[in-house]
Amino acid sequence: MNNFLHKLFGTTPGQGVQPKEAVAYSITGIGQNFICTIIGSYLTIFMTDALLFGASGVKIGIVDGAIAVAILMLVTRIFDAFNDPIMGSIVDKTRTKWGKCRPYLKWMALPIGISTILCFLPVFSAKAVWSFALISVLYIIWSVVYTVADVPYWGLSTCLTNDTTVRGNILTVARLACTVGAGVVTVGVPIVTDAITSKYKYTAEMTAQIATDRAKEIAEIVAKQGVTAEEAVNSFIGTVMPQFELANANTLKWAYFIFAVIFVVVAIPMFYYGFNNTKERFTAEGEPPSFSHNIKLLFKNKELLLIVLSGILGGARMVYTYTGGLYFAKYVLKNEGLYGIITLLVVPGGLVASLLVPYLTKKFTKKYTYIFVHLFGGVVMAVMYFVGYDKPWKLIVAAIGLILLGIPQGVNNIMTYAMIGDTVDYLEWKTGERGEGICFAMQTLINKIGMAVGAFIGVMSMAIAGINAETGYVESPDALWNVLILSGVISMFACAVPMFFYTITEKRQREMVAEVEARKAANK
Repeated sequence: MNNFLHKLFGTTPGQGVQPKEAVAYSITGIGQNFICTIIGSYLTIFMTDALLFGASGVKIGIVDGAIAVAILMLVTRIFDAFNDPIMGSIVDKTRTKWGKCRPYLKWMALPIGISTILCFLPVFSAKAVWSFALISVLYIIWSVVYTVADVPYWGLSTCLTNDTTVRGNILTVARLACTVGAGVVTVGVPIVTDAITSKYKYTAEMTAQIATDRAKEIAEIVAKQGVTAEEAVNSFIGTVMPQFELANANTLKWAYFIFAVIFVVVAIPMFYYGFNNTKERFTAEGEPPSFSHNIKLLFKNKELLLIVLSGILGGARMVYTYTGGLYFAKYVLKNEGLYGIITLLVVPGGLVASLLVPYLTKKFTKKYTYIFVHLFGGVVMAVMYFVGYDKPWKLIVAAIGLILLGIPQGVNNIMTYAMIGDTVDYLEWKTGERGEGICFAMQTLINKIGMAVGAFIGVMSMAIAGINAETGYVESPDALWNVLILSGVISMFACAVPMFFYTITEKRQREMVAEVEARKAANK
């Protein structure tokens, strides 16, 4: 097994980073994604469907409840994203006996867990403005606490080793582990919530009887909206029976709280395991830099800024895997458990892409692999948009499209971390300073902007489609599909553009590392 792990990570027995460290690093990633995903995927639907801020007529001040939730998600995440450079600077200032990145895994495990559970407290009241205000404050606190651990976690990869191949292999496995962590949450939660709320929903027999009893009204909807009779019935009656609307919401409230507790309890030990079984080897020496100095370093790293611009432009490329995809499964396909299928369909392509990353990098370089797979993803989503979803064969085409979309998702999940690691080496070659904290703060900034955009577009698509979270009524299913898919098409193509100007190749990275090592040897 040890020999296999050395081959997997490209490590050397007894020299430098060892497989035990890479495995521990990946396990921490699983725990981190348990927590990140329960918040990122389900806090929004907790607010719209369990606390009913997505119900028709609910207002937060003068703003529609669903739109208020969308704005909260966008503003909080963008606020949090721009905290990342501050946290990156703090990491670069950190000097402890454990290193600069590792100690945050130890210090922040409990605060992250506690703040996650607080966001899903079942004491919040449905439709109450005070609940919205309190959960907004707790969400902002959670986002800050999470940042304090997230930035140093990813920065730790450059402290383990400066070998770009080994680092890339470690990040490949870590990102796969993170995908597993996120997948457990995204697949498991909706299956359970759909099952425990099924008793509150219309059965097929009830739907058929309503179609018979109210045939005239259904025919008017078909003529007016151009939908099928089945779609007209579903949109006309919604999902939840009127007498059970409140019971359905309360059940969801407790379900999400229990899930939050479970995933936190499992995740916290994983943070401590990562702290105890890794070692920092490459960290900055000398006087800690100031925040203003780190910001200047950031703008000297033009290669990193190109990656950041690409990440921001690509913020909506996978929006269907966020809240919008869950709304589509729940309100258009009438089975929120299918959200797990939607996310699982992406996995095979992602796994294949992940396994092929070392080959693709060697054959085409990171730069061109990244560009090509995102252009490919844009074409796939364009085909999905024009084909649609309203017939069984169209859903099959969409399913094939999701499998193929796993390729750019898998490559992006690994490649950006590896490329940012290379820009740390580039910065050291250019300025003599590594700046792991400030550099990897940009990766977390990208991730959070993607989550912000995903949550915002998801909830806005809910509002645009005219979904009533209390009853499940959908005014325009097509609007939901159009928003989710078209935003992805635009984002896939847009994110490829900045990377045409990226210049670090694998050969150049090795040359820069060799030159830095030669300088250090000469100085000694």
